[in-house]
Amino acid sequence: MRLPTAIALTAFALSGCSGTPDDDPGWEVTVYYTAVESFHDGAPTEVFGCPAIECDGGDDVLGAYPEDFAQAVEDEGTGRITSGDHAGEYLNWSYDVGYWLDTEPRNSHGDPLRPFASAAADPDVLPEGTSLRITDCGDADDVDPEVCDRLQAAAWTIEDEFTPGLGGTNHIDLYLGEETGPDFTETAWYTTLTNARIDY
Repeated sequence: MRLPTAIALTAFALSGCSGTPDDDPGWEVTVYYTAVESFHDGAPTEVFGCPAIECDGGDDVLGAYPEDFAQAVEDEGTGRITSGDHAGEYLNWSYDVGYWLDTEPRNSHGDPLRPFASAAADPDVLPEGTSLRITDCGDADDVDPEVCDRLQAAAWTIEDEFTPGLGGTNHIDLYLGEETGPDFTETAWYTTLTNARIDY
């Protein structure tokens, strides 16, 4: 999930070394994405929030959207609107602002998210600006080889933070961009790597 926050860059990392130590328990690697309204067909529900990013806790009506789309935006942090007056805009969400309308999907610092480049971690695990690569997809038997290859080929940068309570030690979240079809969370791309190795 986007707007990700976590705990513990070890003495190894703080000493200026890079990579995952041999005795490190490995990393949990999750993914997040931008929901797309047209791939959702739940019952319409009104969404309230801010008509722009520069407000907190707004209560303006932002439109009516499929309930499962609104939930996906809350879970993932961002969604592209494809119908109505706000078609082409983004419905974004964060724990400290709620919903707001925007021109781009954004990270927790207000900057645009970059597909297969933006990553999230708790700041006391990996600080903003840390560059990393996935060097091993870990133990999970159900990780599709194509997905593993693509995640390993990308150059990731910590640009985002977890919603408080969703991160943790040795946990990073990778931004994939827009979902590519209905039931995206049932596809191979919505994956979790366990005991993965990273180089940073």
